[in-house]
Amino acid sequence: MKAVTISKMMLRLPQQMLHTRKCSNLVMTHLENNDQIAVITLNNPSKLNALTEPMGDALISRVEEVKKMSGVRAAIVTGAGKAFSAGGDLDWLLARHRDTPENNIKIMQEFYQKFLVLRSLPMPVIAAINGPAVGAGLCLAMGGADIRVASKTARMGVTFTKLGLHPGMAATHFLPSIVGPQTAADLLLTGRLVKAEEALSLGLVARVGDCAVSVAMDLARDICLSGPVSVRTLVQTLRDKQNVGLQEAYRVEATAQSICYPTNDLAEGVKALQEKRAPVFENK
Repeated sequence: MKAVTISKMMLRLPQQMLHTRKCSNLVMTHLENNDQIAVITLNNPSKLNALTEPMGDALISRVEEVKKMSGVRAAIVTGAGKAFSAGGDLDWLLARHRDTPENNIKIMQEFYQKFLVLRSLPMPVIAAINGPAVGAGLCLAMGGADIRVASKTARMGVTFTKLGLHPGMAATHFLPSIVGPQTAADLLLTGRLVKAEEALSLGLVARVGDCAVSVAMDLARDICLSGPVSVRTLVQTLRDKQNVGLQEAYRVEATAQSICYPTNDLAEGVKALQEKRAPVFENK
């Protein structure tokens, strides 16, 4: 029996290793500027870097790796291919439609925190929005980064309501503090997309250029010229202020989303997006 058990374990091991490698490749890291700048890349371009639980797990692993790199003074997060992130995976959203409200409240809060793990990095994080940053993808840039920059062709939006879904991933917590309550309400309630130049004028991004990563790299190099201890402590001070009420925002948003998930409108919103048409909501 022991030999059979060991044999089964050996047969399973390569599959487990392959799965781990596949998940880890969903987020890549490399170092720049004499190893002072860590570049973290969401790496599922064929899916426009849609945020999934395996990608979240991979991001957690990469963040833990960067934390151990004592020479890193700034981090950049960007997306592979033509998108920063198109937001949540649509099939995963439909799975939430079929799940219970109680389980969705738990799952959503865990999901938010998988991606906002970027906030645990001890150095400044710059989001280089190289292309579309939509829904949860934009939330990652807002809540996971201290500064956002964008390419001239990037489009951004918190498009949840266009799916029949309440915003999540602390969108209602971070966006008002970034652009002001009135503009946040405009963007959240309409779910409209904004171009890079409008995002700059609204204060949603700090800088715009031809290449978002190049703009972010210039900014990161400048930060690296500042005193490392002063930068680390300042980052913590700024985030501590943002952290007030953050856990409550997770809970409130997850609860609101759990009310929206079982509705016909949510299913219609996702189906309409898949079929590339306007949704027809029926208030049920």
